[in-house]
Amino acid sequence: SGPAVAPSGAIGEDALTLPVGAADAPSTLTIWEDFRCPVCAQFETAFKDTITELADDGQVKVEYHLATIIDGNLGGTGSLRAANAAACAQDAGKFAAYHDVLFANQPPEPDDAYGKNSRLIELAGEVEGLDTPGFRSCVEDGEHDSWVKKSDTAFREGGFQGTPTVLLNGESVFPSKGDEQISPENLKKWVAAANKGKKPGTATPSAPADGSSAPADPSSAPAS
Repeated sequence: SGPAVAPSGAIGEDALTLPVGAADAPSTLTIWEDFRCPVCAQFETAFKDTITELADDGQVKVEYHLATIIDGNLGGTGSLRAANAAACAQDAGKFAAYHDVLFANQPPEPDDAYGKNSRLIELAGEVEGLDTPGFRSCVEDGEHDSWVKKSDTAFREGGFQGTPTVLLNGESVFPSKGDEQISPENLKKWVAAANKGKKPGTATPSAPADGSSAPADPSSAPAS
């Protein structure tokens, strides 16, 4: 399937990480997800606003990693196709907004609707400025398929139990941290404790093509 082509702005080992938020934020929230995973969608519904707030305030940088375990468990290609499309959105500087749209419109787990590029392109219409000829060709050509497969291999070799896997500064916090269950309030509390005495991050990526600006990654605002 050719060499792994990382999306622009990807960081970390083998450029398998999609970053959202200030690069110099004092804490790191690492999230492994599969766009067909229903528990991932539940997590995003419950925590999207909290994570966006923490990132926008410079408290955390979020490092997203993509996996395709549902394709392996149930068959189909929706996890792979959606992850490739999300990587194409990263190329356009709109990963976080498109990521939110994919989870908000997630089909039932056995339904491989995301295996159709046409559906992924249709949903791009919900993110301002994303549905371009470049995005469409990236999706239809599977430009980042090999990169997604490499990311999934890293997930499988990482010893993680499933998706979502959520780590705060390397420590698992989903579904719990110690004897406390994760909740928006507890996540904020854990981040505040980790950041005690540390300054919030202020590094901002370059402004997106539409000229808007935000205190953190411009694509981190939830889709409206």
